[in-house]
Amino acid sequence: MTGTKTAVEWLASVAPDPRACRREWERNPRGVALLPAGKAWDVLFLPGELGYPTLDVLSRVLDQLGPVLADFGDQRLGFLVPPGTAARWIGTGVRSAGAGTWIVVPYPGRTAGTLRWLVPPDGSGTLTDPALLELAMHEAAAYLATGDDTR
Repeated sequence: MTGTKTAVEWLASVAPDPRACRREWERNPRGVALLPAGKAWDVLFLPGELGYPTLDVLSRVLDQLGPVLADFGDQRLGFLVPPGTAARWIGTGVRSAGAGTWIVVPYPGRTAGTLRWLVPPDGSGTLTDPALLELAMHEAAAYLATGDDTR
């Protein structure tokens, strides 16, 4: 439970009222919070058909992954990346949430409707490196285009 508590504190730290956010999650751990992106993290949303293979590539090359959300019935995966990434990211079919935007975030480790953590935050602040994410996306796209799994 300590990891979850630390993750909740890390996520809630960006809320306008972190204490109120934590209280709401504690009362309803299956609930969600609306949190501002661009403070501790940005989010890059990949279509599910590219996001899952990308996550697979990252899982093979990294010991510790940054948090990853799945939403809309697995139609999109959201990779938490360093703040400022959304403003610089250029990629067809990739949506971003950065400074000035808000995202719906479930309680760490829990499902809220169609929204859930595939890789829950651990509270350490680990994020996905955008350069590694891009390389993993290229590898995943190549696999999808050819069907050749060179693992």
